[in-house]
Amino acid sequence: MGAVPTMVVEIHVPLLPTPNLADGAYPFPWIEELEEFLTDLEDQGEVEVFDDGEEDEGAHVFFITGAGEDRLLAAASRVARLPGVPAGTFAVVSNDEAEEFGLGQRVALPLPAA
Repeated sequence: MGAVPTMVVEIHVPLLPTPNLADGAYPFPWIEELEEFLTDLEDQGEVEVFDDGEEDEGAHVFFITGAGEDRLLAAASRVARLPGVPAGTFAVVSNDEAEEFGLGQRVALPLPAA
């Protein structure tokens, strides 16, 4: 018997440049801001950053794990609400054995307020 797969939530953020940037400025400053936000959540013990973010099909994908689905999706929803995060961000509930990104339940973000 193999090990039980680890739940991973992928956060897919469209690679859309930030409007009104200075000429020559990096068009996606939100990538670093989201990495810092997720690292802060990890430091607080809320989630674990599963892997480095990667580009895939016009999106930057962040990976979190280390909690139940509800908590992971709540964290993903918080990411989608951060200033500067492009509209169209969504999550995919997957696991560490998925052969590619985007395989699993797709969840629109941000989640409706409870």
